[in-house]
Amino acid sequence: MSAPTPQDLTALPVARLMTRDPVTCAPDTSIREAAQMMAARRISSICVADADGFRGIATVRDMNAKVVAGDLGRDLPVAQVMTADPLTLGPDALGLDVLHMMMERCIGHVPIVEGGRLLGIVTQTDLTRFQALSSAELVRRVAEAGDVATMAEATAGIPTLLAQLVGTGTRHDSVTRLITDVADTVTRRLLNMAEATLGAPPVPYLWLACGSQGRREQTGVSDQDNCLILSDAVTEADMPYFAQLAQIVSDGLNACGYVYCPGDMMATNPRWCQPLAVWRSYFEGWIAKPNPEAQMLASVMFDLRPIGGDEDLFAGLQTDTLARAARNSIFVAHMISNALKHAPPLGMFNRLSRGTLDLKHSGVVPVVDLGRVYALRGQLVEVNTRARFEAAMGAGALSATGGADLLDAYDLIATTRLAHQAAQVRAGQGPDNHLPPATLSGLERAHLRDAFVVVKTMQSAIGSGTGTLG
Repeated sequence: MSAPTPQDLTALPVARLMTRDPVTCAPDTSIREAAQMMAARRISSICVADADGFRGIATVRDMNAKVVAGDLGRDLPVAQVMTADPLTLGPDALGLDVLHMMMERCIGHVPIVEGGRLLGIVTQTDLTRFQALSSAELVRRVAEAGDVATMAEATAGIPTLLAQLVGTGTRHDSVTRLITDVADTVTRRLLNMAEATLGAPPVPYLWLACGSQGRREQTGVSDQDNCLILSDAVTEADMPYFAQLAQIVSDGLNACGYVYCPGDMMATNPRWCQPLAVWRSYFEGWIAKPNPEAQMLASVMFDLRPIGGDEDLFAGLQTDTLARAARNSIFVAHMISNALKHAPPLGMFNRLSRGTLDLKHSGVVPVVDLGRVYALRGQLVEVNTRARFEAAMGAGALSATGGADLLDAYDLIATTRLAHQAAQVRAGQGPDNHLPPATLSGLERAHLRDAFVVVKTMQSAIGSGTGTLG
């Protein structure tokens, strides 16, 4: 089954958003009775109408302000507490019109009226429900799927979800968190399916994600990066079980759109399906001898996040590794050097580079690398990039000024990346990370350039050892 046609909230007809036949009462209904009607139906407003049409709206806020905190008696007509002739929209309005009206006028209820007749009402709850429904519905469909094909049908809707969330103005970190939640659910469902096929695992294990899934920063373009940590009680005879489990899950992820990792950073690679003791030796070796491969692998593995299994297998490994790494100044220096390999797309005099901008490798990756270094130096367990900056500021590893600038720069770059992908989805194209600067306005290009300058400045600061000064 193909993915549904992209439909974001801003372009959605208000008729698809509104609650039809909203609860109404006559103008002479008592305030007490109107409040009881609202309480019985668990709603935050009641529309007031008579034979001549729509008259007004009374909300919980109105009643609190004018009755509970004011002097109006509860037996007075609701007409005395209602907002008469409130702001309304017609049935031809769009979700965008509702959003703008609510934001500009600081209201939470918009009646939909035509020719004086009340057709429905849109509330902030309706908008929130519409926004959350798609991601929650995808999660539900995945969790209840009986086979991989059914899961793949659900995940085919992820680009539509991305376009919808971006269209509603949802923050980039919330968008990527919701999209990553779907991937997490897919992974756990596949683990359950694998165990149902293979039987109970012979020893405890933990499936972890790294890369963008590990950081909860997945967009519309994601491959899979994962690994398995096994209990040290595992025997050689047990290993075929976990090899089969890894194959089932990895194949399922690929079928659901999370393509195989080009670098083979997957649990199907025996190197990344090992007992805890071996994983400890991996990290100890990378920290003790930070050659180029060690730097690359450590960068990937510092973004690990447990997805399914026994999380106790990771807790001690993470804290011990962070402490060991932070104490090794040579390793930290190598990690900083590795983080500076991805440069923002700026030319001479900090001008925005000509040609297509790679908003992943030249955009968000340099910021992600900085976040990882700050987390390493501060021994911070956070994995998400934004959370790393905030934790680093709180721990004094990053100055308040530098941190605020980095957060603003990251927000702009990441938001631009998602907006580009959402526009591609709406145009019926597959999302990617390559943005032609000509598609941006002059002001947008100037702001993006400024964001890249901030990243470049912070790279220089951390490279010279003044990164906390920002």
